[in-house]
Amino acid sequence: MFQRGRRTARLTAGLSIVAAGALALSACSGSDSSSGSDAKSGPFKYLSFSENTTIQDTLKTLASGQCADANSKAELQVTTQPQASFDQQIQLLAGQGALPSIFPAGNSPSVAKELDRSSSLVDTGAELEALGDSDDILPAAKSTIEKLYDGKDYVLPTELNVEGIWYNKKLFADNGIEAPATWGDLTADAAKLEAAGVQPFAADGKDGWPLTRLIGNYIYRSVGADALQAVADGKAKLTDQAYVDAAQAVADLGAKGYFGKSVGSIDYTTAMNQFLTGKAGMYYMGSWALANFNDPKQNQIGADNIGFVPFPTVSGGKGGSELAANVGVPLALSKKSYDSGSKAWLDCIAKNYGAAALKGSGTITGFKVNGDAGKVPALTKSVQEQIDSSTDTVLWFEALFDPKATTTSQTNAALLVNGKLSAADFMSKIQADLG
Repeated sequence: MFQRGRRTARLTAGLSIVAAGALALSACSGSDSSSGSDAKSGPFKYLSFSENTTIQDTLKTLASGQCADANSKAELQVTTQPQASFDQQIQLLAGQGALPSIFPAGNSPSVAKELDRSSSLVDTGAELEALGDSDDILPAAKSTIEKLYDGKDYVLPTELNVEGIWYNKKLFADNGIEAPATWGDLTADAAKLEAAGVQPFAADGKDGWPLTRLIGNYIYRSVGADALQAVADGKAKLTDQAYVDAAQAVADLGAKGYFGKSVGSIDYTTAMNQFLTGKAGMYYMGSWALANFNDPKQNQIGADNIGFVPFPTVSGGKGGSELAANVGVPLALSKKSYDSGSKAWLDCIAKNYGAAALKGSGTITGFKVNGDAGKVPALTKSVQEQIDSSTDTVLWFEALFDPKATTTSQTNAALLVNGKLSAADFMSKIQADLG
């Protein structure tokens, strides 16, 4: 994404957690008879989050390089909008029939879903297939997109962030423990680290979402990969015992002190620092943290000393070994603005964005890496290989929640692990918001 570190994680997580209300789109937001690839091509307009410069920088690099032909047909023009007001701006532009050629799909999946219902978006999956570019989208990215958008495929994955357990290899070796494959392994490893005077987990309890990610993953492993979709569909409730058990399992880690003292006051930067200075043995986080891990100024334990494993399995659980994932800032294309120039750009982005982003900013995307990506750090390469071999993914805990439930979940997470809120009450509060 844009400049890595705390701001990156905030934006990446923001697309997981930021609230967005329903959009009231007028009829003029749909396509008209003058739109389509046969229409006279205009400029290729990209409306960017003001806070995110990486995507626009990558597009500018492509415009003067691999996508020069597309840029000659439709010149890239970049404008920006603060993320906080982005959804409202998209609503306004959609209502005026003036959406830009390409733009972030909003701060939550509900934004793009409303745009799709108003026939405002290009079916990128179908267009990529027609262009012969379907294979340029990684299977794991396609899986994540379809889970986010009700089985539809109308966004482009400018990132593919996978999440799991990062661990300090030296601390593990010094204490005679191995990377956890099961939840039992995880708790046993944590107990040994705690006994050795090492904080088992670094965690951002102030923002809450790194803790709720643990709950979501436990649910996927114990109940099954469709467990939270079942809640969204009204076929199950978070207050069902199996779901409460997941919250309790994470609460138990807190009760044993495995997140350290005062986890509710620990923010993202502090948690990252705890892990990268060797003060914590494990750290649940997404692959966007690779930029921090690969920065020797931040990483005092060394990139070679960091290992990664997917979230562990749960004994007797019905889940598989899917990686938890998100697609960063997904991009959508306007159907009304989709002309021959936009089609040329879509074709070029599919073929070249993956290598350009990896080379320019070290970003792993949901696109296949075709061509020279430059020198890739070993840790990044190992994660990329794991992504390339994945065919299916799961989402984060709040991905399918409404805004109110998301806020309730994350603001109460620290209370859960501090023992100030029971697992049953924690899940009941969220379920009450979901209805």
